[in-house]
Amino acid sequence: GPPPGDFRDWDRSQWLAALEANMLTPIELIKSVIDGMAQRGFGRVVNITSGAVKAPIANLGLSNGARSGLTGFVAGLARQPQVAGRNVTVNNLLPGPFDTDRLRITMKGQAEKTGVPMEEVVAARRKANPAQRLGTPEEFGATCAFLCSVHAGYINGQNVLMDGGAYPGTF
Repeated sequence: GPPPGDFRDWDRSQWLAALEANMLTPIELIKSVIDGMAQRGFGRVVNITSGAVKAPIANLGLSNGARSGLTGFVAGLARQPQVAGRNVTVNNLLPGPFDTDRLRITMKGQAEKTGVPMEEVVAARRKANPAQRLGTPEEFGATCAFLCSVHAGYINGQNVLMDGGAYPGTF
């Protein structure tokens, strides 16, 4: 995803790059497949955005903005009868902390910056989550596969948050 930082430091080209990668490219991909899906009477689109769409992270403004734009687009598209009425669903997966290379790189940077050993940074990250662990790629993949299945035909226009219970809100 886009780099963290202060919005005052980002120039127009960084904003455009974030929008291109995290909003416009997914929209173009959807545009290229949605009509064929509707014509066939079946289709599934699952965008991978971020839990930050639901609870923005202060230093991830580029990501928050671009991914929120995609989320708004999907909300409108999914509710169009020529899409939903043809057994085509469009949803978003919103991952929280998953045990991925990107999160490990972020935690490594935190360890180097603070002088805290990497193992302690990882342990603290796990402990901070109500599930007391990080999500696994297998869990994420299984959820995505379910949303793509015939069994998820009535789940449409949704933002499925996968964060181990970290989001503090009711909705």
